[in-house]
Amino acid sequence: MTPKYIRLALLVDLFMTHILCQECNLLEVHLDMSTSENLMLLTNLSNSIPVQCFREIHNFELPEEILSSTQPEKTNIKYVFYETYTQAINIFSQNTFNSSWDEEQLVQLQSNLYEQVEYLKQCWGKENKEKEDVKADEKKHSEAGVLPLGNLKLRRYFSRIYNFLKDKTYSRCAWEIVRVEITRYFLYLKKFITLHTRK
Repeated sequence: MTPKYIRLALLVDLFMTHILCQECNLLEVHLDMSTSENLMLLTNLSNSIPVQCFREIHNFELPEEILSSTQPEKTNIKYVFYETYTQAINIFSQNTFNSSWDEEQLVQLQSNLYEQVEYLKQCWGKENKEKEDVKADEKKHSEAGVLPLGNLKLRRYFSRIYNFLKDKTYSRCAWEIVRVEITRYFLYLKKFITLHTRK
């Protein structure tokens, strides 16, 4: 598939997100389409990584095992996506002045990630109201979006990205390397949610 048709497919996903995914019972569809939208925005931030940045490429140790399960539980999916969106907002709200990215695309990415965090919070609220036997502490954790202990690897992954940016003083090359890395991560997310939706 050529890049032209890939972008067209992503635009269709973006359009369908707003039509089909207003209800929480379509959570998996929403997450799949929002991941496609994030990929499109990340791609549009910059054309390519400059050649001079190749020597700074870093291994952030993506915790692939978190996204490799073919039978993920629905709750775990919510936690993974909530943590992902929250951490991505934190990263893309840092000192981006050296990035030379398209400002409009960056603002759209930030806005999109924030909307997805709010969507998940709304779904947790609805889910908790429907479950009479939800314990008070579980409800508190769900609404706060706290990760289960086993998923702390994901938080550490994003911490490594943040530290890399800081160590490189938010240079243009550092931002390009981070953009490519987070794009790669969202590709894993896309595969993860697709596997779950087929179950």
